[in-house]
Amino acid sequence: VQLQASGGGLVQAGGSLRLSCAASGRTFSRYVMGWFRQAPGKEREFVAAIKWSDGSIYYADSVKGRFTISRDNAKNTMYLQMNSLKPEDTAVYYCAGDPALLLRLWVSVTPDYWGQGTQVTVSS
Repeated sequence: VQLQASGGGLVQAGGSLRLSCAASGRTFSRYVMGWFRQAPGKEREFVAAIKWSDGSIYYADSVKGRFTISRDNAKNTMYLQMNSLKPEDTAVYYCAGDPALLLRLWVSVTPDYWGQGTQVTVSS
């Protein structure tokens, strides 16, 4: 499984960015895909996850109401629309995938597959 994240950049507080994660290598219909982030000096943090088959979604409390995760089945691509960005959202964002990890476990269990990170910097 190959995951390719893109879309990071520099944005002012209150602005928006959309991250993409292109997936390849196998059929993802049974997978759960998601996003994590890691800020400098901090532990990696779960952001959001989506079940590919039915679109069920799970968000971290810190991003609820501001971030939206989605997927395009035809393109095998997952997105993270980030609105109302705050300086504390600054981090390297990673996409990840797992064929069996339940949505609610993404907070505490490491998925099997990872893409490279994309840097998101929010200036105040």
